[in-house]
Amino acid sequence: MEQSGQYRIAAPRQRVWEALNDPEVLKACIPGCQALTRSGENTLHAVVQMKIGPLSASFEGDVALQDLDPPNGYTLDVSAKGGAAGFAKGTAKVALAEDGAETTLSYQAEGRVGGKLAQVGQRLIDAAARKTADDFFEAFAREVAPAPPASAAARAEGPGSSAAAWRARRLVWLAIAIAAVVALVVHRLAPR
Repeated sequence: MEQSGQYRIAAPRQRVWEALNDPEVLKACIPGCQALTRSGENTLHAVVQMKIGPLSASFEGDVALQDLDPPNGYTLDVSAKGGAAGFAKGTAKVALAEDGAETTLSYQAEGRVGGKLAQVGQRLIDAAARKTADDFFEAFAREVAPAPPASAAARAEGPGSSAAAWRARRLVWLAIAIAAVVALVVHRLAPR
């Protein structure tokens, strides 16, 4: 199964590159991410809670950063296990291109799964993969984009809204890297 996408981020490429290599930024942006720590020079260890249709599981896995080409991109190699839910393996190639003061981030992901994950319906997998990727990139773009002036931020929040509420709403990338790769792979193996 393959998935690809492109997102425009209102920040310079170097800033986007640094954020993509910051475990704290990624943890804050990956839906359901409970832990994300550096386990080696170019490896991360992640724990992500995710739900695809009726299946809910905590996935633990490793993400290796390969083909590093700062600040142009890299390849993520993901291997995750979800206990009885199954396993997922996959790769995601990430490319960054300058576009004036902004950055265009493109990705291509592919993978495979086994266990109960392979039994989840194709439509559920498609929807989960797209939502996870969109949620991650929306949160990531907000995280790396320059902050608006305080008065503009106050107007944007509106009544009943707060930074804490926003953080609560932005609960993937590493699935792109973990969650999205899992969802993509399930889609590939789902009966048609």
